[in-house]
Amino acid sequence: MRKYKAIIIAAVIGLLAATAQADVDIVTVTVGNPGNANDTYGDGYGGVDYVYNIGKYEVTTGQYTEFLNAVAATDTYGLYNTNMGDPTFPTRGCNIQRSGSPGSYAYSVDPIWADRPVNFVSWGNAARFSNWLHNSQPTGAQGLGTTEDGSYFLDGAMSYPELFLITREADATWVIPSEDEWYKAAYHKNDGVTGNYFDYPTSSDSTPSNDLIDPDPGNNATFYDSIVPDYTIGSPFWRTEVGAHENSDSPYGTFDQGGNVWEWNETRFGDTHRGIRGGSFGGNVGDLHADTLSHNNVIGDNTYYLIGFRVAEVVPEPGTITLLALGGLLAIRRRR
Repeated sequence: MRKYKAIIIAAVIGLLAATAQADVDIVTVTVGNPGNANDTYGDGYGGVDYVYNIGKYEVTTGQYTEFLNAVAATDTYGLYNTNMGDPTFPTRGCNIQRSGSPGSYAYSVDPIWADRPVNFVSWGNAARFSNWLHNSQPTGAQGLGTTEDGSYFLDGAMSYPELFLITREADATWVIPSEDEWYKAAYHKNDGVTGNYFDYPTSSDSTPSNDLIDPDPGNNATFYDSIVPDYTIGSPFWRTEVGAHENSDSPYGTFDQGGNVWEWNETRFGDTHRGIRGGSFGGNVGDLHADTLSHNNVIGDNTYYLIGFRVAEVVPEPGTITLLALGGLLAIRRRR
């Protein structure tokens, strides 16, 4: 029995050590109220019958830089877009700089840019980032153990038809949110299994302002006010640091689901498009509204300076956790 205990303790210590070595910390909030009703806008989104976690913030430039340094020394599948390195108008990239040559690429970003959302990220690259998180943030070439399998089986998929057909795997952990998951986290009033939703992801039915004020009075977001006209912030950053509107979060506690950058979701449209939600620093306030449904090509085009993403985390049901634990103990006993 002592032998089994020692093995279990060693396994737990190893797991904790592996977790401690991970460089990217995705802060999440829990989205509860499973079984809530859909909203009545449009096709009716937001009903989710399970508990899940979602990123409190959009994936940042600093986090994506860590990802690149872990798996893109060669960058087989184009996780780095050269437009990222040009922050000047009209490109307005996120200022991730690449140095070196294939096989020894290195990536860096000035700290003043690190907490702003990454842009120029395709849907496929968001899926590869999710796989990397699923695989516990390994370091190495882009392959099945790093970016090509995990929550999504990509295995080198790069073309429109291939990326369009990709679906979430049954054992996925870190994922691109579905339309319903994204919508619920942004707009649902967090008041039980109701169909009550706000019009804007700032916990408000009133049109937000695009002011950046300290302290934030609430109901603000980063977008282009076409009436004034005026950006929240202009050159060189365009995007505010994630969570800068500190009192303008959704009822579940997410920030910037309205404005800063459009965010990918899993929903498929037509033959080549995936859903995007939330508006951007370059769009007007109407893009933030709950009834604004949009989509974009699954691989790059010249609008990607407005598009980033956030990730969600699948929460195993309690029964699943118990089965996994029992399975682990049985495996240990079989090896004695």
